[in-house]
Order: sequence, then structure tokens, then C-alpha cells
Amino acid sequence: MVSIPLLGGLGWWYFREQALPNYGPAYREYAYITNGKSNTVSVIDLRTFQLAKTIPVGTEPTGVAANGRKNEIYVVNTGSNNVSVIDAEKNVVVATIGVHGKPYFIDVSEDGKRAYVANSASANVSVIDLESRLVLGNVRVGSGPGLARVSPDGATVVVSNRNDNTVSLIDAKSLRVRSTLPVCQRPEDIAILADSSKAFVACSGSSQVGSIALESSKESGELNGDRVLALLDVGKTPVSLALKPDGGELIVCDFDSDSISIIETANNEVGSSTLIGQHPTRGVVTRDNSRLYTSNFGSDSVAVYDIDLGRRIATVSVGSHPDGLALSQDQNYLLVLDTQAGDVTVIQKRSPRKLEPTEYSLLTMIPVGVQPNAIVVKAFMVGGARKR
Repeated sequence: MVSIPLLGGLGWWYFREQALPNYGPAYREYAYITNGKSNTVSVIDLRTFQLAKTIPVGTEPTGVAANGRKNEIYVVNTGSNNVSVIDAEKNVVVATIGVHGKPYFIDVSEDGKRAYVANSASANVSVIDLESRLVLGNVRVGSGPGLARVSPDGATVVVSNRNDNTVSLIDAKSLRVRSTLPVCQRPEDIAILADSSKAFVACSGSSQVGSIALESSKESGELNGDRVLALLDVGKTPVSLALKPDGGELIVCDFDSDSISIIETANNEVGSSTLIGQHPTRGVVTRDNSRLYTSNFGSDSVAVYDIDLGRRIATVSVGSHPDGLALSQDQNYLLVLDTQAGDVTVIQKRSPRKLEPTEYSLLTMIPVGVQPNAIVVKAFMVGGARKR
């Protein structure tokens, strides 16, 4: 009789899920989720894995981004054509910035001073000064721009124009389009190398990824122009790109091939293709370049791919129609948006044990709003930004 509670206590201690490290009373770590049909943003406290707050924003919120230099979050409201600015320390909306028609995504420069929003119904890109919270200008681009991505050096904004199969390259200093390049059919997601020398664009309409050289000055002063380097054949309907932190490989989620394609970025070659799960939509790579996680929209699961071994090592069941993904600051927790279920699944990575040999386990599922669209994690110390 005495041993039963003792054994139960030991079992709890053995199998318990580990909490995040305690960084002190000033440390905060939140996940921000846009709920498209609830017109809200859910804030999850990643120190406790509980819903901390629900923030009303504009109509049909979609894209979300964090500022790496200060404690602010930016939410794109597609239905109301504006951007909500959230103070991450107080978790309240402190400003609303109007843009143009049907924005979906927002990207923030590494210095935290500017944001870029592609307005799909207005064929332009709104450039926002994040200090003054004002629109500096609206740059005309191609038809149906889906995404505007700023290069790490802040010099170039790459815009995918879905309706005319082109990419616009904006000079961020002059706020003018310096090049418009024809690429493959229906360009969408964009990835840019850390040295800002090359961009990759996923074209869902032609099962290709375009590799684009970005204009740069050599030490000799010679100027190399923007140009398409290659059109790389991948699986059917490539919908998203995940770049390894070391920049050596780019992973493509091929939605209608149920696979991922891996591109060698240095030589513009497709190195391999692997079946990963039904209708993969998003991928995220760990900071140490070792693991890739993909959300499989069609099979309600997340696949774990070991990059060094070159194979899938685990599949974890989650909620219905998973899409957006984000990792916690310590990389031990994966957050998955279940778009149909309206919740967030939290998967824990842990060291295998004798009685619990699996490396991944389901920690919890947290209800959020209706149709969660996008997620971003912000870790910081109150009073100053902590860069991810």
C-alpha cells in the first residue's frame, strides 16, 4: 500500500515533460497566432504552455512577423487592408497602419527599421517606417504580388508576382524597381541566402524553383546585374521553402507529390527527393541544421526528417489540417497550427530513455481561434529585445 504512491511518484518524475529553462523574472517567450476567422491574435506563454491572451486586431488577420530589434509584433489584416502593431511586453495593439488592397504577408528588415507588405489586389508593395509607424511609399510591381521578402543586408526586396509569372527586385534605398524578371509559373514563396547574393522562388504552377542572382558589387567595384540563373525541376506544386541556417541546402515542400526536394544552393542542383507525408505545406529547420520538420496537411501529421541521415525518422500525429510551424527558443518544442481544428499542437523533443525510447512526444494541444493562419515566436527580456 505504501509503495503504490511512491512508485506513482517515481513514474511521474521519470515520464514528466521538462519545462523551459528559467531565464529569470524579466524573461518572456510568447507565440503569436493569427486567427483568420476570429479577427484575433492568440498569445501563448511558452514558459507555461497556456493561452495568455487573445488580442482583437483587424479583419481576417493572416501574416505575422516579429521585430528582432525591439519588442513588437506586426499582424497583416487582409480584410481591412492594414497592419496591427502589438507591444509584446504589454500584449496590446498600440498602432494600426493602413496599406493597400489584400495584403497577406509582412517581412521585417534585420535592423528592425522597416517592414514590407505585398498588396496582392493593388499590384504594389507598401514600405513601412517602423520607427514613425508611417508608410514611406507604395512601390508598383507586377500583378498579384503574394510576398515581399527583404534581403539580409537590407538592400533588396524580392517580390513574387503570382499573376504574371515574374519577380520584381526593389532597390530598398531608392524605393524603385530595378529589375523585373520572368521566372516560372505562379511564383510564391521566397528564400534569400544570408550573404544576400541569391534568391530562390517556388513556382507552384510549374513544379519548379527559380534561382536568381541579386545585384551586388564586387571588391573591384564591378556591378553584377540581377538575373535568373536556373529553373530547377522539383515535385508537383512546390508551396514553401525552408532554408538551412548554414545556407547550404534549401528544402522544398512539394504539396501534390507528397515529398520534399533538397536543392544544393551553391551549384543550383536538386540533390534528392524524399516522400515525407500527404500534402506537405510548411517546413522548418533546427538551428543546428540537423532536423527538418514538415506539416503534412493531408495526413494530419508532422514528419521529422534527419538531414544528416537523409531520411524520415518519425511521424507524429497532430490535429486536423496542420500548416504553420514554429520552434521555441531552446528548439525543444515544435508548435503546429491545426487550421481546421483551431488549435496549436505542442510537440516535445527529448532524450530517449529506457522506458520511453521515443524522441518526440505530444505535450499538449491549446485551443486558439477559428482558422489559425500563421505563427511567430518572440523571446525577449522586458525592457530590451532578445534576438532569436
